[in-house]
Amino acid sequence: MKSMKIEPRSLRGKINIPPSKSLAHRAVIAAALADGVSEVTNLVYSKDITATLKGMENLGAKIIQKDDSVIIESNGEVKKVGQIFDCEESGSTIRFLIPLSLAVDNDVEFIGKGKLISRPQDVYYSMFDEKNIEFTTDNGNLPLKIKGKLSPGIFNVKGNVSSQFITGLLFTLPLLDGNSEIKITTKLESIGYIDLTLDVLRKFGIEIINNNYESFSIKGNQKYKANNHRVEGDFSQAAFWLTAGIIGDEIYCGDLNLESLQGDKVIIDIIKEMQGNLEIKDGIVVVKSSITKGTVIDVSQCPDLVPILAVLACFSQGKTEIINGARVRIKESDRLKAITTELKKLGANIEELGDGLVIHGSDSLKGGIVNSWNDHRIAMALAVASIRCEGPVIIEDSSSVNKSYPNFWEDFSMLGGKAVEWSMGE
Repeated sequence: MKSMKIEPRSLRGKINIPPSKSLAHRAVIAAALADGVSEVTNLVYSKDITATLKGMENLGAKIIQKDDSVIIESNGEVKKVGQIFDCEESGSTIRFLIPLSLAVDNDVEFIGKGKLISRPQDVYYSMFDEKNIEFTTDNGNLPLKIKGKLSPGIFNVKGNVSSQFITGLLFTLPLLDGNSEIKITTKLESIGYIDLTLDVLRKFGIEIINNNYESFSIKGNQKYKANNHRVEGDFSQAAFWLTAGIIGDEIYCGDLNLESLQGDKVIIDIIKEMQGNLEIKDGIVVVKSSITKGTVIDVSQCPDLVPILAVLACFSQGKTEIINGARVRIKESDRLKAITTELKKLGANIEELGDGLVIHGSDSLKGGIVNSWNDHRIAMALAVASIRCEGPVIIEDSSSVNKSYPNFWEDFSMLGGKAVEWSMGE
């Protein structure tokens, strides 16, 4: 287990934001379902994306990896396989591919690592019961063995567990031999992720009727059409550098689509609401050191921002409340508990609630030894927090960033950070 020792210092400079992991998953899947040859460019081979690429190869696509792109060739049909799908720790991979593997009569097994083994898949288990799909689990946990073929029809899905279940069905149902409808049975959270899915589907030739996010009408026997797709920059990753600039020095963030449908684009509005110095110049988002003010932040539509918003709140005047964040307890870690525990070690005044956080800001934290909880977003948030610490920060299990952002530490150093691998015996 690697650790990283960080000496406190402000970051400054220009950075091109890495591509959106959420959009990369979706583009790879759509391209692998299309009849013909597609190219997906501006990719980073994080562990999550690699898991999805391997999964789509299992389902019949031929994939050639280049430095930052993939060429994908497919006949537009899901392959009947008897294979094991190793989803590593990627919730998107497993939840997108489970229904896709059932587009034909299949006998497959899904495995994973870390927290993914126990992350809830009950939405699909209920669907299996309704659709007469045979399945076995380890008391609800992975490995998951499935046998059968999904039939078209009505799919009742909760909207407050994870939008990933809905996305998995949106990819799959157009391929079935008959029309289907997804009915959302609770308030739909993370609408932005559904918008991303619908947009990618449209670009690859699939039509979905969105009935005000209360239901989705899907014609069967549709065909995905090959398409070249460039993945845009990731606002959830940009949030770390934007916050680093606000609590540190001037940072220019490039390769962000300011017309993006990404829900995490709201980070720009949140920073402005907290009176952060943020402006947009020629498509570049520029942030400068600011005295920010506490506020109330509803994260129901942007749960991935919780760890870095907690860090921003630590250095904002007054009280910040993060609300409607219960779902982040079932991410790579229990993120409410994880970020509270680790920021307290650094000296933060932070309280964990059932569905959120209450944070009282200060000028600085003290530093210390913290742990990433094997969660990429916790590790990156703690790295940013080091900027305003009085002493060094040592992050245990710092390689967890590889899940989504394998070049994070290189970019951190490029912007002036001092981070070195550290042995606890030194």
